[in-house]
Amino acid sequence: MADPKWDGLQRETLAVRLAVERSQYGENSEALYLTSGYVQPSAEVSARRFGGQEEGYTYGRSSNPTVTSFEQRLAALEGTQACMATASGMSAIMLMCFSLLKAGDHVIISQSMFGSTLKLIGSEFARFGVETSVVPQTDLAAWKAAIRPGITRLLFAETPTNPLGEVCDIAALAELAHDVGALLAVDNCFATPALQRPVEFGADIVMHSGTKYLDGQGRVLAGALCASEQLVLEKFLPVQKNSGMVLSPFNAWVVLKGLETLDLRMKAQSAQAHELALWLESHPAVARVHYPGLASHPQHALAMKQMNGCGGAVVSFDVKAPSPEQARANAFQVLDSMQLLSLCTNLGDTKTLCTHPASTSHGKLSEAQRQAAGINQGLIRVAVGLEHLDDIKADLERGLSLI
Repeated sequence: MADPKWDGLQRETLAVRLAVERSQYGENSEALYLTSGYVQPSAEVSARRFGGQEEGYTYGRSSNPTVTSFEQRLAALEGTQACMATASGMSAIMLMCFSLLKAGDHVIISQSMFGSTLKLIGSEFARFGVETSVVPQTDLAAWKAAIRPGITRLLFAETPTNPLGEVCDIAALAELAHDVGALLAVDNCFATPALQRPVEFGADIVMHSGTKYLDGQGRVLAGALCASEQLVLEKFLPVQKNSGMVLSPFNAWVVLKGLETLDLRMKAQSAQAHELALWLESHPAVARVHYPGLASHPQHALAMKQMNGCGGAVVSFDVKAPSPEQARANAFQVLDSMQLLSLCTNLGDTKTLCTHPASTSHGKLSEAQRQAAGINQGLIRVAVGLEHLDDIKADLERGLSLI
């Protein structure tokens, strides 16, 4: 959907340059268009634009030049034909499901997905007659066994997962989905297109919470669906226009500027995360480290293949403890002893953020659901930022040394 003049340019260049045309004022930084409506040149043109016969901006709930710039840039980075921006990552999932599913349809998702995703698809959409199967993230046979030919419409995976960094075989899941006429959607929040482009492995839809690494500094909420032009225009756009799940121009502008440094940030933060994971793996107070970049990770080889040799910027680890109760107490002790790092449930910031998944992001799940997803009470997730690595280690050591 972007101008052909951008064809052939490298992704690093597109991340900095691709946007809608400059205005008559020749601004170098992309313009922020704060308007809810657009003055039409004539009644006839207005009719054609509202009727879809002519391109043009009509109303803020339908489109905005700043939002268009973000959509075009992210689509180019992901290697898709088009992109649809939304108000948040969860609204992107909501838009995808409302656009593609109806009563009687069946969805397969990983049990390791983000807690709110599990609740939204598994519980909320069940009220409207959509059935969901939840399977182990890395068990391809379980995904295959869960398929119901003629009914299964969507396979939805998150890779790497939050917070354990489990990796699924995107190409294998795409083949399973396409064999029965279903679509494969991949949540690419943790890896981003700087490390991983799911469509290159056969995925049909790439979902993003732009709130995380696409923004990169924890400033705004944003979401997106990257897919074919047909899916975006024929499926997602009509539902978005009627539902209002739109991204604000200001938030779009912030994330648009964040994309300019995405490649540099992801490489730098991934390198720091790898070093931190190695340090944690040898720490006497740590029971286990979850990081795709480690050779000890069960899907390490697959992760390196799909993520351009990087493990990402999120490291999770279990503290040692004789019981679940003590594990929770030990994890809280590490978090409460921090003086530099942020106790915060977000991720993707330039600041290192630490959280206790069992009581936050996965707190609304039952204990059985948490255990099935591998979320133990002693688990701490670290979204590694850009502080000096020695300072990150020292701040974690304050609490780890007390275990």
